[in-house]
Amino acid sequence: MPTSLVTGAAGFIGSHVVDNVLMMGHDVVALDDLSGGFEENINPKAEFIKGSIEDYELAQGIFGRYRFDYVYHLAAYAAEGLSHFIKRFNYTNNLLGSINLINASVNSGTVKTFVFTSSIAVYGRNQIPMTEELTPKPEDPYGIAKYAVELDLKESHEMFGLNYIIFRPHNVYGERQNISDKYRNVIGIFMNQILQKQPMTIFGNGEQTRAFTYIGDVAPIIAASVERNAAYNQVYNIGADTPYSINHLSREVARAMKAEVRIKYLDARNEVVHAYSAHTKVSSHFGDLIKNVTLEDGLNRMASWVKSQVSRKTTAFNNIEVTKNLPESWR
Repeated sequence: MPTSLVTGAAGFIGSHVVDNVLMMGHDVVALDDLSGGFEENINPKAEFIKGSIEDYELAQGIFGRYRFDYVYHLAAYAAEGLSHFIKRFNYTNNLLGSINLINASVNSGTVKTFVFTSSIAVYGRNQIPMTEELTPKPEDPYGIAKYAVELDLKESHEMFGLNYIIFRPHNVYGERQNISDKYRNVIGIFMNQILQKQPMTIFGNGEQTRAFTYIGDVAPIIAASVERNAAYNQVYNIGADTPYSINHLSREVARAMKAEVRIKYLDARNEVVHAYSAHTKVSSHFGDLIKNVTLEDGLNRMASWVKSQVSRKTTAFNNIEVTKNLPESWR
C-alpha cells in the first residue's frame, strides 16, 4: 500500500486532496501547522502531525520515520496581494519551506513523484489566456516564490531524478474554506461579510476578471495525478474556463446567500486586472475527472455549507513587514 505525505492538509484544498488520496488506497500522513486551516478538516483516517514545513528538523524527522512513495505539497500562505507587504514571511514559508521538503524527498530515495500546487500568479499580467507554453513573469512575491519552487523542482529532476507534477490552480473555492481570512479567497470574504451584516468590499471598480474554480474540479485531479505516468514532469493549469468580473461575482454570491447586494468600493490596489487561463493540456490528460461545476452550482454548495458553520471572527495578519502603500482596510 503506497504511503503519501500531504502538506497543508488542514486547509480546504489540502483536506479534499487527503480525502481523495485515501480513497485511492494510500496510507496518508497529514502535515499542517493550523495557521490557516482547521484540524476538523482532516480526515480521521489520516495520521495528523501538527508542524510547519519551515521546521527543517521536523521535515527530516518525518522523512526518517516514514518511507513516502508520494509527496503532495499544498502548504502555502496564498495571499497574493498581501505578499508585497510580508516578503520575508512569504519567502520563508512558500519558498524555503518547500525546499525543506524537496531536499528530504531527494534524500529519502523512495519518493516516486513530488506533486506541487503552484499558481497562475506565476504568469503576471497581459498574458491571457494563460497557457503553459508562456514564459512566467510573476509580479508579486507570492508568484515569484511559486515560480522559484517550480524551477527548483525542474532542477531537482535533472540533477537527482526526482519526478514532479506541477499544478497551477486559480481562485479555488468550496466547502471547508477559511472564510475568516480577510486577505485571500474573495468568495469566502464576501460570504463572511454577508454573515456579519456588512457590505461586500471590492477594490477598484470591480471590473477586474477572474475564473472561479470549484474544489470538486481540482482535488480529484491533483490526487490521481501520481497514477498517470504521462503527467510526470509536466506543468498544468487547472481550474474553470469562464472569467467573471468581481461585480458579477458579488451579485452571484449574494444570490447564493439569499442576501441583498450591498457593495462598498475601496481604492484600487496593485493587482493583475484580468487573469484566467487555458486548460487544454489538463483536459487532454485528466478530462475524465473534470466535472465542470458551474459558478452558480458551486456557490450554492458553498453557501449551504457556510450557513451550517459556527461563526468565526475575521482574523488579521499581525506581522506586516512593510506598511508603505498597504491598503487601509488591511491595517
